[in-house]
This record gives sequence, structure tokens and C-alpha cells, in this order.
Amino acid sequence: MSQQKIRFANRDLSGFIPEVKAEVNQYFKDNNLSKHANWRMVRNGIFVLLMTFGSYALIISGQFTLMQMWLLAFIMGVGAAGVGFGVAHDALHGAYSSNATINKLLGYTFDMLGANGYMWKITHNVIHHTYTNIPGVDEDLAVSPLVRLSPEEPRYGFHRFQQFFAFPAYSLATINWLFAKDFQQFSKRDIGPYKDKRHPISEWITLFVTKALVVVYMIVLPLLLLDITWWQFLIGFLTMHMTAGVILGVIFQLAHVVEGTEYLSPDADGNMEHAWLIHEMLTTANFAHRNKVLQAYIGGLNYQIEHHLFPQICSIHYPEVSKIVRDVASRYDIPYNYHPTLRKAIGSHYKMLKMLGRPEPVATAA
Repeated sequence: MSQQKIRFANRDLSGFIPEVKAEVNQYFKDNNLSKHANWRMVRNGIFVLLMTFGSYALIISGQFTLMQMWLLAFIMGVGAAGVGFGVAHDALHGAYSSNATINKLLGYTFDMLGANGYMWKITHNVIHHTYTNIPGVDEDLAVSPLVRLSPEEPRYGFHRFQQFFAFPAYSLATINWLFAKDFQQFSKRDIGPYKDKRHPISEWITLFVTKALVVVYMIVLPLLLLDITWWQFLIGFLTMHMTAGVILGVIFQLAHVVEGTEYLSPDADGNMEHAWLIHEMLTTANFAHRNKVLQAYIGGLNYQIEHHLFPQICSIHYPEVSKIVRDVASRYDIPYNYHPTLRKAIGSHYKMLKMLGRPEPVATAA
């Protein structure tokens, strides 16, 4: 992991940055809009919360057949991913509400699904958003040695086939969060650019209390209250988590590990070539702007460019903000990476996995 201090260019010589900021701010001013959640965002959030915890309540009632409970476990997994996208994500960015207490409370929905909101804010909000696609620093490029997401990550022989097993590997994301990843991150002395990072006692307490609560309601109560065997429970538990995991994993990978996005590294002195906002434009991609159902379900996170430029604007506004960003980018000849459909974005990620899994070409003598 890089030990140098990374510095982005101080100025944008093109003029793109001040103009895109000014036009986006003017859009909200002209339309008298809050940059936070509106009624549609709240409606979508209530829907995925009901999908998640309503399915759980129906399962725990014990009034359904095994096949029906399995289907409810699948629906719960779909809902859980939606809560992560459309409730917790914006709340943890401080974008859901202008009220910090509301954001904090909604952020705990992330913890109640098995992850840890405090650690997410460090690894995602701070490290990933600041050092996007910088190998050795961006923690999202090193999620597991099983999957090679960066040209500077170690390559092993099995990576030649990662385009086939990466998607099933993503399905383990929430299980990994619940049982391993957060504990590992809390135990690290160095996280990304943070050296000898110490966490408040209150966050350690929150970590253990919320993990315990999740284990109780997801594991202990179903085993105690339902007339099922341990292996029947395990099938439902894995169905729920693997459904949520693969959805979360794939959607977030479509933002950065696709064709067109760049991996940018600092020079020997730690200096980046571009100003930060331009760096974000070069390393981030959008997809499927016309898919309104997908947009509602994933909280507008198919507009990852706008999210990386303006993470404290609620994602419900990104479709309109994207028109401004795309227009200003075209004026200044700044790339705007975009895949028109979800299928094409997933296909592009597949191709990147395949490329990153290949052996490096061997130079031959002339």
C-alpha cells in the first residue's frame, strides 16, 4: 500500500470545475429545490424497508411453507440491497436530510443489515471518494485477493477465470461484512492513507452491539421460533445474503471497473496529474439513464459521476444534475463515461474482469 501523501492538482486550467459547480448550484436556486431527499426518495425508501423487514416479519410468523419462506428470503435480500442503495448510502453521506440526527439514524439501517456505517464512511466516503481508482489506496480495488480489480494488484493463475467466478464471489459481500470485514478493518493500524488509525470506544461498542443484534434477529430467532432444521435455515439465510451481496457488488463495480474508466497513479512525489473533480470524471462511469425502475430501486446510483462530483446532494436529484454535468463536460472536452443499458454495463465489467485476469504480455527482443 502506498505510503506517500497524495496531492491533486490545485487548479483546473480548463475552467470545467468552477462552471459545473456554478451551474449545478444555479439549478437548485432557480427551481427553489433542497439538495436533500424529496417525497419520491422517502417513498422509495419506505418501499425497500417494507420489502426487507416486512418479508422478515412474514418469515418469522411461521405461517408459510418452506418454499414460500425461501421466496420471502429472496425478496428480503432484494429489499436489503435497496435499503443499502436508497436509504443508508445517502444518509451516511449526509445527503438524505439537512438534519444530521436524521442522517445518523437512517445510517443505522446499514448496521442493522450486518455492515458498519462508521467504517463505511472511512473506507467509502473518505478513501474511495477521495482516491477513486488509485491503485494501492482506493480500498474498493482490493476487496478480495480472489478478484483482481486493478492492473497493479497481484495476479494469480486463477484470475484467468475471474470473469466467471467474480459474480458469485460478489454474492458473499454482506456475509463477509457481517462476520469478518468490519472486524478486520477495525483491527487495522493503517487504512488507506490513514496511519495508526484509532477508533473511538463508542464506535467499538456500536460495532459489537449492532453485530450482536443482527445475529439475534437473523439467526437466533429464526432457529428458535421456526419449525425448521438448521440446514433449511441455512438455505434461507444464504439466499437472503447472497441475493443482497451480488446486487450490491455488481452495481458498485459498474461505477469504476468498466471500459472507459481510468486507473490513475501519482508521480514519484505523490502528485496527481489532474484536479480532483476531473480525476473523478476520468475514473467513474454512469449507466442505464432511461431505466426508471432501476433508478428508483438503486437510489439513482446509476448516476455515479454526479454522485462522485456532488456526494452531498441526494441521489434523487442526479438525473437532472447529470444533464448539466454532461453538457458542461462536452463544452470542455472532458470525458463522460456512460453505458446506455444495465446489460451493456455488466458486459463491460465482464470484459474488464477478463482483461485484468490475463497474464501481462511478455516483451520480446526485436
